[in-house]
Amino acid sequence: MDENIYQYVILPLMVFVARICDVSLGTLRIVFVSKGKKFLAPLLGFFEVFIWIVVISQILKSVNNFACYFAYAGGYATGNYIGMCIEERIAIGVQIIKVFSPKDLHPLQQELSHAGFGTTLIEGGGSVGKVEILYVVINRKTFEATEKILTEFDPSLFYVIEDLRSAKAGVFPVAKHHNLPFHRLLRRSRIGK
Repeated sequence: MDENIYQYVILPLMVFVARICDVSLGTLRIVFVSKGKKFLAPLLGFFEVFIWIVVISQILKSVNNFACYFAYAGGYATGNYIGMCIEERIAIGVQIIKVFSPKDLHPLQQELSHAGFGTTLIEGGGSVGKVEILYVVINRKTFEATEKILTEFDPSLFYVIEDLRSAKAGVFPVAKHHNLPFHRLLRRSRIGK
């Protein structure tokens, strides 16, 4: 193999791909740390650092090869993007949705309860008067189904979403059915985490 092809094409490509892998693992590791995954986060950290050391050692052998520098930076940027896409796809964790409205939220609460979601409705005071506040704790995988119910109830509904570290007990729809149509989701729910 021609030395120039290896130095300026193959090596930078290997650095680029390896950097994507280690940064993607780093992104997932941070997510797992925030979710309290005590065994998975260190395992990902091991592979993340191992890949990084291999990549750095190759770059130091070719210290004058600017193609490797660009590949390193490009792999880092791409790895961040891919890591976020993977994290969004696996959707690990629990979220709380807080809905605020001056309107009566009892019908929305009933609709969410029929869909298998646990809800809590309380009254509060806003800057323009009384409001109802509806709390819904969901598995992240069921966010689309929940959001569909909210927007069908009122497209202008104000709500905020927060990630939770964990939740114990509660009422959640079965996660494997989160892509089912609404009428089928109604019949498949369980109590638990």
